[in-house]
Amino acid sequence: MTHLRPAQPTDAGAVGAILSGFIDCTAWMPRIHTRAEDLSFAGHMIERGWVTVAEQSGQICAFSARNGADVHALYVDAGAQGQGIGADLLAEMQAASDHLTLWTFETNTGAQRFYLRHGFVEVERTDGVRNDEGLPDIRYDWYKEGA
Repeated sequence: MTHLRPAQPTDAGAVGAILSGFIDCTAWMPRIHTRAEDLSFAGHMIERGWVTVAEQSGQICAFSARNGADVHALYVDAGAQGQGIGADLLAEMQAASDHLTLWTFETNTGAQRFYLRHGFVEVERTDGVRNDEGLPDIRYDWYKEGA
């Protein structure tokens, strides 16, 4: 069973490891920050109160980061994918907001399918000049029904 909870400062290592793991295992994703910088970034998001973690058997297996309507991150550890954990994190964010917006890379077709399945609509594409990775990306928005 998956348990969602607000992240604590001591969770930064696990959150940073999930982020780094995605980068390390994704051939098209350039590594532009060190693993230590990923951990620092995770700590920064946690300090701001943006992060929710998902735990299974007491171990963090996924996280999301949201600041108001802006979804900054949604990552599930490779070993925990396909179990609905990402959908649980997304549903929690949708329940807490009338509108969400996020960016995903054009190459990340799995994320695109996931967000479209959960009611997001594409609103913008860019050539990547405005993101750190320099990769073409897509902005998606979601609005709660009746909002």
